[in-house]
Amino acid sequence: MALNYLWIFFFVVAFVVGLFKLIFFGDMEVFPNMVNATFDMAKTGFDISLGLTGVLTLWLGIMKIGENGGIVKVFSRLIGPFFNKLFPEIPKGHAAHGSIMMNLAANMLGLDNAATPLGLKAMKEMQSVNPTKDVASNAQIMFLVLNTSGLTIIPISIMVYRAQLGAVNPSDIFIPILLATYFSTIAGLVSVAIVQKINLFDKVVLAYLGGLTAFIIGLIVYFSTLEKDQITQISTVVSNVFLFSIIIAFILMAAQKKVNVYESFIDGAKEGFAIAVKIIPYLVAILVAIGVFRASGTMDLVIEGARRFCLYIGVNSDFVEALPTALMKPLSGSGARGMMVDAMQTHGADSFVGKLASTLQGATDTTFYIIAVYFGAVGIKNTRYAVTCGLIADFAGIIAAIAIAYLFFH
Repeated sequence: MALNYLWIFFFVVAFVVGLFKLIFFGDMEVFPNMVNATFDMAKTGFDISLGLTGVLTLWLGIMKIGENGGIVKVFSRLIGPFFNKLFPEIPKGHAAHGSIMMNLAANMLGLDNAATPLGLKAMKEMQSVNPTKDVASNAQIMFLVLNTSGLTIIPISIMVYRAQLGAVNPSDIFIPILLATYFSTIAGLVSVAIVQKINLFDKVVLAYLGGLTAFIIGLIVYFSTLEKDQITQISTVVSNVFLFSIIIAFILMAAQKKVNVYESFIDGAKEGFAIAVKIIPYLVAILVAIGVFRASGTMDLVIEGARRFCLYIGVNSDFVEALPTALMKPLSGSGARGMMVDAMQTHGADSFVGKLASTLQGATDTTFYIIAVYFGAVGIKNTRYAVTCGLIADFAGIIAAIAIAYLFFH
């Protein structure tokens, strides 16, 4: 529903601004530019969607190998003790624990197709122990906020788009996204834990959070001591070594379990073309709306206003061009993806704005969409503080993404 209103908003505002420029400023080019933008962006959306087929097919095949080889279950076992502490209201041994851990593990691995059904299953299982069926339980809110914070280890879709749009090293945003999504997740987790009075100083919780935090701080300290060109070079090498190591690990795990690795790859790869074709109407719709919005001059007005404010308060304003992606992300995943693609097309996939937009896209997830789908699936009407904590996570992720992009790419 949010995307419906946003789509209408883009067209109506573009029309009003265009009409204003035509009547009061005699701009005879504004409407021809807007109409041309509809054709140009429709073609662009189609070309990008079809161009995604090869890379998407590859990665979906690799992910299917990992899935069949049991990687999701491995992740579940690794993070199980930690999540048991975060959901104290769910009885030990309850089926919800397994679904929660499987969903979050699938999200971390970028297995969106597997993550959503597991998430809906987890919500239904948590609903079975929810005393007030139309009010979100503490466990459900914690689960939702961890989902909306978007903790992802392998940002496959973003790397795929960067490859399609001509990035020299599509995975160079891997470590920046990992860092940004960490801050988003920690902010969401801590905000919910404070409200729910969960003991964050428990030795198990401290061990997991402390270990992860030490790793992240170590990365930041290490990269902050390097020159800019070294940061890009080393982060690219580390990212690619890590990603290729994951591919090898998936293959070896599957082979060890006597899984037919080649057939698993083919089964997953078959989904690549179907998904690429499926997203054509969605990508065309949002890119045309953004194209009209930009061609009318409205996008320039918004960006210029933000830039002037930054200059007024003495802040570097180079990040402003990527802000539309950040502002759209809590409302619409496809809308934010369209903004990211638009930023990379306008400024270049390897520009600071292009890399920042990619990092912002991976820093958090779509808060309002996830809350609407997951709570709606079990009939919850009172979401309590879920939206507030979700937006806290979003804000932390956005600030972190901008700061990290300046460290890595500026």
